[in-house]
Amino acid sequence: MAEIFLKGGREKSVLLHHPWIFSGAIDRITGNPTLGETVEIYSFDRVWLARGAYSPHSQIRTRIWTWARDEQINKDFFTRRIQQAVNSRAEFKHETNSYRIVHGESDELPGIIIDRYGENLVFQILFAGGDFWKDWIVEVSRKITGASGAYERSDVEVRRLEGLEERTGLIYGKIDQPFELIENEIHFWVDLEKGQKTGFYLDQRHNRNRILDYAEGRRVLNCFCYSGGFSLYSIKGGATEVVSVDSSAEALELAKRNLQLNGLAEEKAKWIEADVFQYLRLLRDRGEKFDLIVLDPPKFAPTASQAERAARGYKDINLLALKLLNPGGILFTFSCSGGISNELFQKIVAGAALDAGLHVRILERLQAGQDHPVALNFPEGEYLKGLICTI
Repeated sequence: MAEIFLKGGREKSVLLHHPWIFSGAIDRITGNPTLGETVEIYSFDRVWLARGAYSPHSQIRTRIWTWARDEQINKDFFTRRIQQAVNSRAEFKHETNSYRIVHGESDELPGIIIDRYGENLVFQILFAGGDFWKDWIVEVSRKITGASGAYERSDVEVRRLEGLEERTGLIYGKIDQPFELIENEIHFWVDLEKGQKTGFYLDQRHNRNRILDYAEGRRVLNCFCYSGGFSLYSIKGGATEVVSVDSSAEALELAKRNLQLNGLAEEKAKWIEADVFQYLRLLRDRGEKFDLIVLDPPKFAPTASQAERAARGYKDINLLALKLLNPGGILFTFSCSGGISNELFQKIVAGAALDAGLHVRILERLQAGQDHPVALNFPEGEYLKGLICTI
């Protein structure tokens, strides 16, 4: 097995059980490890530290599988880890038929995402180690869950940083397409093959439910609405009108179908195909006002290096939204960018409030649901952050 030796003093993060080793921390490599192959990790003075997967093309050169020297990376390893992850989610079945069963580094399975949609599994493999062991990961997951079909959605740009091609397709069996997802008694049609992420934003389940406590009697604007999640919850919660905006005509058609699927009042819903930034400016120029606005944009900053540019985008939409709110209005605002920390996101929204000349207070802080846990040793896993604010 190939060996990686770290530079002097660079073992601290490994000892703290952070799962990533960057290329700049490596002093030398013995052997010739291939893409995704398991390597032994040593300190500069030859003390064994961990065992991980090698990725020669990525700045994250190694992702750690285990810190236990007697734990080998084999089928039994993946059986233990996946079974542990599945067991920890048993409580979620009563509120939804769809949830995440493996959440990458936070489940000690770096770069591996597995979402369960009823009897279907959707896999997203983000790094070389997961690709290397994919067959065993799929086999073990099938045995543990008993799922009748599985689909791969490894169509994410980050794979190219790993030297991997994007990949999608049926893995085994047959998947339900479209799939009828149920959460908190609300139903959604989900496209597992082409929908965003693995088909649906499972991480926002609890946050969508929170809007039920705020929507009654309010005029709502839902930006980047996708398949209508926050829109449907708002109507169910008693909103007087919900204006939903997305640049995708296909997403809006799906949202309309979801509204009909639930038998909710269609006259309360208005669907707008438009660029959100441009439409917010149009609403401002018209003098439109709302009582509740949802900002749930796509990922502006996948990495910290892109944070500065992304911050401008987040500030723009929050500034425009705050100007559209009535006094006492509510803002649900989110960032799913891993490169934007909680502290930075609050500073961005605070800057927008200052420029708008408004006194804004935080009522609640929001994050991904419990099926998307964050390991204490891996704060990067806290990618989704949200604020419920009032002016």
